[in-house]
Amino acid sequence: MKKENKPSAFSRLMEYAGSYKILTYMSWILSFLSALTALLPLVYIFFIIREVLEVAPDFSKATSIVQNGIMAVVFSAAALVIYFGALMCSHVSAFRIGSNIKRKLLKHISKLPLGFSDEMGSGKLRKIINDSSAAAETYLAHNLPDMAGAIATPLGMVVMMFVVDWRFGLVSILPIILAFLCMGKMIGPAMKEDMRLYNNALEDMNNEAVEYVRGIPVVKTFGQTVHSFSRFKASIQNYYKFCIAYTKRCRQPMLFFMLFINSAFAFLIALALILSNGGANVTSNIILNFLFYVIITPVIVTTMQRVMFMSEGNMTVADAFDRIDSVLNRKPFENTDKNITPDDNSVAFENVSFSYDGEKLALDNVSFEVKSGTSLALVGPSGGGKTTVAGLIARFWDVQNGAVKIGGVNVKDIPKEELMNTVSYVFQDSKLLKRSILENVRLSRPDATEQEVMLALEKAQCTDIIEKLPDGINTVIGAKGVYLSGGEQQRIAIARAVLKDAPIVVLDEATAFADPENEYLVQNSFKELSKNKTVIMIAHRLSTIQGCDNIIVLDNGRISEQGVHGELLKKDGIYNKMWKDYQSSVSWKVGENNA
Repeated sequence: MKKENKPSAFSRLMEYAGSYKILTYMSWILSFLSALTALLPLVYIFFIIREVLEVAPDFSKATSIVQNGIMAVVFSAAALVIYFGALMCSHVSAFRIGSNIKRKLLKHISKLPLGFSDEMGSGKLRKIINDSSAAAETYLAHNLPDMAGAIATPLGMVVMMFVVDWRFGLVSILPIILAFLCMGKMIGPAMKEDMRLYNNALEDMNNEAVEYVRGIPVVKTFGQTVHSFSRFKASIQNYYKFCIAYTKRCRQPMLFFMLFINSAFAFLIALALILSNGGANVTSNIILNFLFYVIITPVIVTTMQRVMFMSEGNMTVADAFDRIDSVLNRKPFENTDKNITPDDNSVAFENVSFSYDGEKLALDNVSFEVKSGTSLALVGPSGGGKTTVAGLIARFWDVQNGAVKIGGVNVKDIPKEELMNTVSYVFQDSKLLKRSILENVRLSRPDATEQEVMLALEKAQCTDIIEKLPDGINTVIGAKGVYLSGGEQQRIAIARAVLKDAPIVVLDEATAFADPENEYLVQNSFKELSKNKTVIMIAHRLSTIQGCDNIIVLDNGRISEQGVHGELLKKDGIYNKMWKDYQSSVSWKVGENNA
């Protein structure tokens, strides 16, 4: 079977160029012309040296030095102007293409299920969006124009070197060949794989860093150290080990590369000594040619370094597209065209099994029903599957087996917009945008009036927050030192859910980061939010769920127990133990000698 050719990084970039594609080609042409023009001053310098040697010692006969000098300056300035034009074209094109890449990524991500960002990790996802588009911009803005110059410069120099004196030209090329051989040890498939592993290690470290920063309040509260975040520590060590090992592998090839590329003058001296019989038969022609090649060989160093970084740039942008494709290849949930409306606001799980990685089951054959207008609490040990159940209701993911139904209709058959209008989800750690309180709350209903937003804030117990802010409801969060506590942010998020007024409400540990005062207000806001709603609540503080119509205890992805609070306390099970532990923690007081 014939292997399908993978599109080059450049062809992939041009897919995003649109009408700006012509600017990329113009940057090549201008950079090529600039590189050739930059060689012309060397020719005029050669003319000056030749004239000086011909008229020596009577330098008054040198009549063309000024003219040749002016021409050298003119062509130097012309090369700079042309190169500036090349960079202008390449940068405009690069910024547009980089913007288009980001726009396509963000548009695609907006269509993916909400569980995707949790699955990939926000740090890794942000790095793909920012760093991959930045790599494309750098490649287009600098690497591609330099590539044209790197092609033009050697071509022009080869012509110049062999026209003046083929012997000196041949000796000048010899260190280039040796340097290329050394470069071969640092590029190629092995380097491409190293680049992939490097970016993987960097992404993992960024991802774990984000999670660590989010968990700092817990670390400080319980007096733990960074070592409690073993994955973050391991990611740092993995990145460190890889960078050290890679640097050591490249150390010797890079040493010889720099040695050969900067040693052209040594080869020229050796040849000059040979041609002059050890200095005994020095002629003006040998001196002239020697000086000319000493002047032009530093250009070789610059050109070779451009080639080396250009190769690295090719691999970087190729790896960037692999990471971009890792996002774009994720298929969004297909929006159904059945347009079936749920009969009521009940929620049912029918033999649901779900796995995040295709191996270990997060939920294993789970079945239950929450009748319309009733409440369900999900409790149990960490990792039991509580958040997974809540996420499947809002279709953050799709089940592998079984069905999740709302009002008797499979959530897969409910149009996306209607499902979003049916379910409100209040996260454990709600985030607010750096916008006004009004705009943050309006996210759930953009057409809501200011009066409706104010009413939602009042119902969510946010009046005290609004009163203390300098501009009230129009205060921008995060601006001029305006910040809210975790509990206050949670109440604003609840106001958003109140304004949305969805018939099904999912509360995922919504009081986890609230202090006692805020918890009381949050609980009051829950009462307002839950009126005449179907409520599914995840809670660790068991006092908040005693009045729920049903309590399900999840353990290792299975339903271990279910019933109302009183019934579960009569059983010698997980819930009974959790309640006793909770009661012990409530009755414990600082300073008492508790066994």
